[in-house]
Amino acid sequence: MKNHFNFRNSIVMLIALFVATNSWSQEEAVVTASNDEISENLDLEAVASVFADSKDLEDFEKRLNDPELQISNLDLNGDEYVDYLRVMESAEGNTHVVAIQAVLGEDLYQDVATIELEKDNEEVRVQVVGDVYLYGPNVIIEPVYAYRPLIFGIFWRPFYRPFRSVYYWGYYPRYFRPWRPFRTTVYHTHVHVHVSTRHVYHRTTVRRSTRAVTIHKTVRRNDYAVRYPERSYATRVTTRTRSSGTTTRTRTVNQADGDKVRTAAVNRADGTKKRAVAIDKADGTQKRAAGVNQADGDKYRAAGVRKSDGTTKRAAGVNKADGTKKRVASVSNPDGSGRTVAVKKNPNGSRSAVSVKKNSDGSRTVKKSRKSAKQTKRSKAKKTKKTTKKNKSRRN
Repeated sequence: MKNHFNFRNSIVMLIALFVATNSWSQEEAVVTASNDEISENLDLEAVASVFADSKDLEDFEKRLNDPELQISNLDLNGDEYVDYLRVMESAEGNTHVVAIQAVLGEDLYQDVATIELEKDNEEVRVQVVGDVYLYGPNVIIEPVYAYRPLIFGIFWRPFYRPFRSVYYWGYYPRYFRPWRPFRTTVYHTHVHVHVSTRHVYHRTTVRRSTRAVTIHKTVRRNDYAVRYPERSYATRVTTRTRSSGTTTRTRTVNQADGDKVRTAAVNRADGTKKRAVAIDKADGTQKRAAGVNQADGDKYRAAGVRKSDGTTKRAAGVNKADGTKKRVASVSNPDGSGRTVAVKKNPNGSRSAVSVKKNSDGSRTVKKSRKSAKQTKRSKAKKTKKTTKKNKSRRN
């Protein structure tokens, strides 16, 4: 009986040890931040707070990349390590722009935020501006510091030279040891302690300095955004997936150039899809979506959809917003029945009907529509009637 009791206790202890070990490993697991969470992996308030604590821009760069502080959680290039952030400054008169850029590869950099400073008499206005590619348009933090930061004293010294980081891909300072990014929720909890509560952080959508926008162009790097336009803020917000597996819905999202982008195949709250056409591509042109589920679960097909080989396919039966059809025509078959065909525009401006036939292998064949006997007879009668009228007019 005693042996049985000891055996049972041993089993219970083993199970408890397994659960505890498994729980600890889950808490300690590190997950790379996904692209749709980019803007949540560098806290701009923390950046503003660390900036005020720095003695100069070299010290500021060190604090951004300090493996002990871990201010950033950005992993844009997906190598499962937080990216090094370099600091590049440009200045003109009383305006200084400090660009924070992620080092992502050989001569591959991406602006993540800028700190814009403008001096008016003795007052210094500061704005921390999130890059449009990462944060979307007009994400601006305006810190009101409880004291005049020590770093302000360096910018307007005589013969001041703007700071430019000397580090690049593969060449980093000795103190820098890349670390793996946290879960976004863990990062938020961690970085919160580095946001000084002595200061006030106003959120605004208005850039105070028009000169700063121009100055920024001299140091701006947008290499990653050019290479991966589909990972921009405008694209990410249309496809963001919740932890439950559903997809958030966005109707109109501003792109960097102010144009609108409309989403295709986005889940509504009830799990159905909404339709969208004329989606802006990265180059500003438009594409039309094919095979998007309607609310009733049916599919609709879009005309002029590009295939993977660059050619264009045309499909009949595209519903407009008012429920009518576009680019389709109904043609009578010889037996009197009707069929829907696509309308082809001829070089001379006229239109002719073509038949879209679905083959057994799934491909489609486009053929000119054959007129029925009734249509041919009717067409000949019209021609005869017109000829008779012309002859009568000539005689008269």
